[in-house]
Amino acid sequence: MEDRLVTVAIHTYEKAQILKSVLEANGVDASIHNVNQILPVVSAGVRVRIRESDLPKALSIIEEMNNAQAVQEAVAEELQKKPHEILVPVDFSDYSQRACAFAFSLAEKTEAEVVLLHSYMNFGASSSIGGVISYERTVDDEVRKANFERAEKEMLGFERQLREQIEMENLPNVKFSTKIREGIPEEEILHYVKRHAPMMIVMGTRGKSQKDMELIGSVTAEIVERAWVPVFAIPENTVIKSFNDIRNIACVTNFEDKDLIAFDKMMSILKPFKFKVHFVHFCQNSSENLWSEIKLSGIRTYFAKYYPELEFEYNVLKGNDLLSVLDDFVQENSIDVVSMNTHKRNIFARLFNHSIARKMVFHTDTAMFVFHS
Repeated sequence: MEDRLVTVAIHTYEKAQILKSVLEANGVDASIHNVNQILPVVSAGVRVRIRESDLPKALSIIEEMNNAQAVQEAVAEELQKKPHEILVPVDFSDYSQRACAFAFSLAEKTEAEVVLLHSYMNFGASSSIGGVISYERTVDDEVRKANFERAEKEMLGFERQLREQIEMENLPNVKFSTKIREGIPEEEILHYVKRHAPMMIVMGTRGKSQKDMELIGSVTAEIVERAWVPVFAIPENTVIKSFNDIRNIACVTNFEDKDLIAFDKMMSILKPFKFKVHFVHFCQNSSENLWSEIKLSGIRTYFAKYYPELEFEYNVLKGNDLLSVLDDFVQENSIDVVSMNTHKRNIFARLFNHSIARKMVFHTDTAMFVFHS
């Protein structure tokens, strides 16, 4: 008897694609019908179809998805009750001052609270957000107390500087608080993120003038790789001073649904600001280039419909040296921020092979906005 196709769900194209991916990941072949595959921008009514024999398994998977979605919505609703937080790890350096300028400019527009977090280690070595950390033997209680008092004094001085900048109207008057933690900086940052779920992290980095050996152990690179909330990394020599200065954002895409989700996250954060978006995709041969152009055409139609107020440009870049190609594009198009989504099979994962992650954070003097799927 023929195993006929049955419709298991009817969704918008975006939700249908997600369901199709989940079903196939669990061993259920699925297909999408009533959709223009070249220009996948349609109204509700896209059907997800499977073999009739797979229906019991598919319904079980869908039920699990619905339960998980209900939990996520409950968590999201609970988080909405909390004030939005922008986490800024600080080491009282010029990098920290620059990161605060960005965080405060965003907090002003989003009514978020800025949280300054400083972590120090009782190993006789000062912690640096953008530098190298060396470890020595543990110190006694007297030295431990002295280290805390030193960190507390530095934080008070840093807070006083910020309030002076607010009084001089060099910084917007937003609510901010300070936290001091003993421990390894990257671990304390990730622990805070896990407990408090800030809307994003804003951090400073050194820039491409630094030697590769100086990047080993960088706190910023660790957070970019491991945090699950968006991270905005600001190089030392970037020309922009705050989110208000952003005019051009390059969004690296591999045409996956998670890239669109990451873009929606970015737009929800940067909604108060006006800028041009440059979508960028890398390809290495002519056949891939043709298909990339077709997919970019579909993306163009999608964003023209859902983000009519934004100006977009679409680019297919060729070359084997991805970092160099991206660098050239950034320079030629006056890109202020490069936005990337970290998940398997996309360009970010390819860039991050063989410990290139640490180099990427410092590869250019262009700010990076990193999202995590």
